[in-house]
Amino acid sequence: MTTIVKSITLEEFLQLPETKPAAEFINGKISQKPMLQGEHSLLQVALCEAINRTAKPQKIAHAFPELRCVFGGVAIIPDISVFRWERIPREPSGRIANRFETYPDWAIEILSPDQSSGKVLHNLLHCSQNGTELGWLIFPEEANILTIFPNQRVQMLTGTDQLPILRNIELTLTVEQVFSWLTLE
Repeated sequence: MTTIVKSITLEEFLQLPETKPAAEFINGKISQKPMLQGEHSLLQVALCEAINRTAKPQKIAHAFPELRCVFGGVAIIPDISVFRWERIPREPSGRIANRFETYPDWAIEILSPDQSSGKVLHNLLHCSQNGTELGWLIFPEEANILTIFPNQRVQMLTGTDQLPILRNIELTLTVEQVFSWLTLE
């Protein structure tokens, strides 16, 4: 039995109804993100809260969970997209735009148990190639974080290593601190 897959364009993809979990469009292919699980969900919420608690009141940046970003011919949904305040897309009225047709300044992905690390890393490298200043790939099972900088420079951090943060956000975190959020007391 042969399955025929009709290729579609990015614009055609963006016209499709939303799915749950959300779908991404990369290299002409549609793929669904995995359904969130406990560790993933808790890390996502805790990181958004930590970043927004520091950056939002001073109008430096804002962290968005599960936000579709359309740029460089793809539509991806990082687990957390952080945008510098002045780069947050807005309507003429000043309200936030619904469509973000630009790259995040900082993209954070949290690897789920059944997720391909290669696909997620590919997304972060695409972000880096298109203007993103900082990327994190969080590996909950190994308790380490891969960081991605401009020019595709990567670094694996563990334990008490201090994590790089988007410039001007006064937040200090170590890998250990991030994973300590997984222990509920």
